[in-house]
Amino acid sequence: MSNDDDHRLDGRQASDRRILWQVLLINLAQCIAGFAVGAWASSTAVMGAALDNLADASVYGVSLYAVGRSAAIKARAARLSGWLLIGLAVLMLSEVLRRFFGGEAPLGPAMMTMAAVNAGMNLFCLRLLKRHKGKDVNFKASSIFTSNDSIVNLAIVASGALVMWLGSNLPDLILGMVVSAIAFKGGREILAEARESTQVDEADAS
Repeated sequence: MSNDDDHRLDGRQASDRRILWQVLLINLAQCIAGFAVGAWASSTAVMGAALDNLADASVYGVSLYAVGRSAAIKARAARLSGWLLIGLAVLMLSEVLRRFFGGEAPLGPAMMTMAAVNAGMNLFCLRLLKRHKGKDVNFKASSIFTSNDSIVNLAIVASGALVMWLGSNLPDLILGMVVSAIAFKGGREILAEARESTQVDEADAS
């Protein structure tokens, strides 16, 4: 590899790290704010979105570790991200089931405001992630996580309106179950991407 190629590779890796650091810090801030607002507003959907942000931050941390490393290490990092998201989906579902048996209606306006802010931040993160050029499995995982978050937060806005209209926590709990399902599906997609990446690398090596 020539010196020019080395410089381009180093520059691309530095750019990737900057992007991942930015989305990591944004998601940590969303997580902290989401847990605080979700607990105050008694909203499982908002707390679920905060869990999703925590999972995202973990994925970005794993992806930072994988930048510039071998394809095998990147695939292992992506698998860790996938299993993490599946585990958080199961925890979220258990919290929803617990609240089905008791709990007051959440604060709809707080849900809607928090979700709208999060949706805007997720779109910003997606724009940052799209600056990456290539087929890195960890960037694909990061994009899957952030896309899921955008869908979830738009749904929370609708759920908050239903909570205000019905005066019931049922829309919030139903959405909490949907969040769990989306997170579980995202985890499976990431595991599939990691498996496909490993198979391609093995085929290239043979």
